[in-house]
Amino acid sequence: MSFVLSHAGDALRLAFDMFWAVLWPLALGFLLSACVEAFVSRQAVARVLGRDGLRSASLATLFGAAASSCSYAAVAIARTLFRKGSTLPNAIIFEFASTNLVFELGLALLILLGWQFVAAEFAGGLVMVVLLALVFKVTLSRRLTDGARLQADRGIPGKMEGHATMDMTVADGPLLQRVVSPQALTSVSHYFFMNVYGLWWDLLLGFLIAGAIGAWVPAAVWSHLFFSGHGFLPALSSALIGPLIALLSYVCSVGNVPLAAVIWRNGIGFGGAIAFIFGDLIILPIFNIYRKYYGGRVAIYLFAVSYVTMVVAGLGVGSLFSALGWVPSQRNVSAFTTSVSFDPTTYLDLVLIAVIALLAVRFLRTGGIGMLRMMETPADHMARHGSGTSHEPVARG
Repeated sequence: MSFVLSHAGDALRLAFDMFWAVLWPLALGFLLSACVEAFVSRQAVARVLGRDGLRSASLATLFGAAASSCSYAAVAIARTLFRKGSTLPNAIIFEFASTNLVFELGLALLILLGWQFVAAEFAGGLVMVVLLALVFKVTLSRRLTDGARLQADRGIPGKMEGHATMDMTVADGPLLQRVVSPQALTSVSHYFFMNVYGLWWDLLLGFLIAGAIGAWVPAAVWSHLFFSGHGFLPALSSALIGPLIALLSYVCSVGNVPLAAVIWRNGIGFGGAIAFIFGDLIILPIFNIYRKYYGGRVAIYLFAVSYVTMVVAGLGVGSLFSALGWVPSQRNVSAFTTSVSFDPTTYLDLVLIAVIALLAVRFLRTGGIGMLRMMETPADHMARHGSGTSHEPVARG
């Protein structure tokens, strides 16, 4: 305990250094995602995901990647799509894409870990989508699907229910007119802060845990956890362990990135680090939400399918990148060895902070706080009280 207390400052400093290093890419990623969501209606998404097949699975992947969400919101949105007519496989594929193939995740990986991790994350994400589609086609029975739909239609609340039902899309008029309209700025500001609100706790927890582990856990502990060396067995071990570490960390979505930097620096294999990042959708709170949404049997099924595809995708991409010579030879993470200074990162952070401030003014002037209060309100509750199932921000000059 005395060691932990005496090095608390080191843990907090490391957590802040990692946060400062990825602040501008996170903000830029949230902004790009908000811009996409402001012009793509979820109602339209649900209509095109009602049949299984290559086209629908591809659209589920594309729409999911565009609709950046925290893991809890992604799971809630997937159930909403399922209840509105999407097939269960397409809803789950959308969910995985919206947490693993998104702007802010790629940008944060680029800054902390390098282009190899960005390429592997997106390649692995696509591999995982293909694997999910194939496994669902072979193993998902009509009985499981019917049970899932029956349970989903009960509307048992999970988390971020209001997020799943809000549609603030700017849909009227020509595209250029919509882009430059006051309503577009309002919608972008609301989606931006809605996504930040959904992720802030996971981000905070991720940075704090990563800082604590990086400062407190001796290297000897990691050497016993991860097999060293090259070859299939060390790679398989890392791919198997990666998602299990994610499961126990309780951190999801982009919050996994600083933790991935820590375990990569301390010896996990390349494929295992990628599989760890994929593991945001099998953490225990998500499993409990699956149980509420789809029933116990389907929750266990989704957990098993997800874990297997994460391991296979991580192992496959890791092996491919190793064969191509694209696995980084060094395990240095710059955030562990540098501190905040007046460099390009700081200047970019300050620019994005200014953009966030401008969005915050618009957000506060157009009822944003009330919108955030609705995010945890179940859709059925809002409907019973006359609030509807969408939130339309009011634009003021």
